Amino acid sequence: MKTSGKLFAASTLLLLSTFSFADDPAVIMKKVDRMQRETNDNSFTKNRLSTCKYALQNNSPVCTEKPRLKVIETVQKYYGPDKKDGKSISIVLEPASEKGIGMLTYSYDDDAKDTESWLYLSALGKVKRMVSGGKEEQEPVAFFGSEFTTEDMENGKTDEYTYRIVQEGKYGEYEVWVIEAVPNEQRLKKTRYSKSLTWIDKEKMVVLKSQNYDKRGNVWKIIYSKNFLPWGGNWKAQETTIMNLKDNRLSTIQGEEVAGNSKINEEFLTERTLTDFAFREKNLTDLRANAVKIQ
Repeated sequence: MKTSGKLFAASTLLLLSTFSFADDPAVIMKKVDRMQRETNDNSFTKNRLSTCKYALQNNSPVCTEKPRLKVIETVQKYYGPDKKDGKSISIVLEPASEKGIGMLTYSYDDDAKDTESWLYLSALGKVKRMVSGGKEEQEPVAFFGSEFTTEDMENGKTDEYTYRIVQEGKYGEYEVWVIEAVPNEQRLKKTRYSKSLTWIDKEKMVVLKSQNYDKRGNVWKIIYSKNFLPWGGNWKAQETTIMNLKDNRLSTIQGEEVAGNSKINEEFLTERTLTDFAFREKNLTDLRANAVKIQ
C-alpha cells in the first residue's frame, strides 16, 4: 500500500513570514481543542486502521510490507462543565481472529488523575486495566498495536502547556500558524515528549500537522490529518496518519462511517460492554442505524 500525497512528506518548517502579536497562541490552541472535542462528542465512528513499516520515496512514506488492517467501531463522549473529561470505547470487527477485542479509555482534565484504559482480549475472556502517564517510565497505551497511543489521541490538556507562535504563513494551500507547545513541570513528568509543533489551519481551525519531540529534542512522531468534512459546525478529518521516525512505522486511521449527536447509554461506556456480547451488539445496532458513509 502506498500512502500518497505531498502532505505526508516528513518535511520541516517551510514558512518564512513573521507572526502577528495580536494572535494569542494559548487562545488558538484552546479553541482548536474545544472544537475537536465538540466534533467527537456523542459520536459513533467506524474506522479502518492500518499499520506497516515504511521507507521514504521522493519524500513520501511507502509501506515496505503488507499493512496490518483492522476495522474498528468507536463510541466517544465528553463530560464535565467544560467537557474535558472523556470516555471512549473501541471494538475490533476485523480481522476475524481479533474480533471482539476491545479497549475502554477514561481521560481526565484534572492533572492529578491519570488516563485509565481497560483492554479486553476476547480469546482469553479477560479484562486488563492499564494506567498511563502516572510516572515518567510508564508507557502510554498503544491503540490496538498501532503507532497511535492514548497520549497521542487525548484532548483537553491545554492548561498543562505554555505556547508561542514560532511562524505563520503558507503551508501548501493553507494559511497556518505554527505553534510550539512546551509541557509544564508537572506534565513533563508524565509525557514522553519534550515539546510539539502544531500547524493550525487559520480558516478551519483544525490541526493539519504536528511534530512531537523526544526528551533529547529530536523529532519522534509526525501526525498528519487531511480530507476534512464539515461536521456539526466544525470540521472532521477523514484520515489521520502518524509516523514513528524512530521505528520507521506508520499507522493510518481512515473514517468509513460516522454518526454525531448519538444517544449513548451511559452503561455502554463501562467494562460491561467489553465482556457482554449481547449488551454490546444491542447498543451498537442502534448506533449503527444513524451512521452515514464517509465519501
